[in-house]
Amino acid sequence: MSKILNEMGKIKDIFTGEHRHFAWFVTIVTAVFLLLWLVGSGNTFIHWAKAGAEIRRQERLIREYEQQNAEMDRRIEMLKTDRDTLEKFAREQFNFAVPGEDVYIVE
Repeated sequence: MSKILNEMGKIKDIFTGEHRHFAWFVTIVTAVFLLLWLVGSGNTFIHWAKAGAEIRRQERLIREYEQQNAEMDRRIEMLKTDRDTLEKFAREQFNFAVPGEDVYIVE
């Protein structure tokens, strides 16, 4: 605990000692720089945060589209290889029927 207080005393000495004007100048310039970096115009921390959020959103969309694409590829492959699946798809999507079969469409 005394070591921390000793260090605090050294910091206090910097701002009250011989070079206090320089220490305050550096502190104020650093604070202004950080403030401008956080909220100023141009390439700021806020813009970086927004861009990061947008990148994460776009990556999530890419993953969703890749999953949808894989599902569509699977369905296409099933329609190419399985006659029953193709027949079911044609009946549901295009109202196809076997000759002599009655089709009722309810909307």
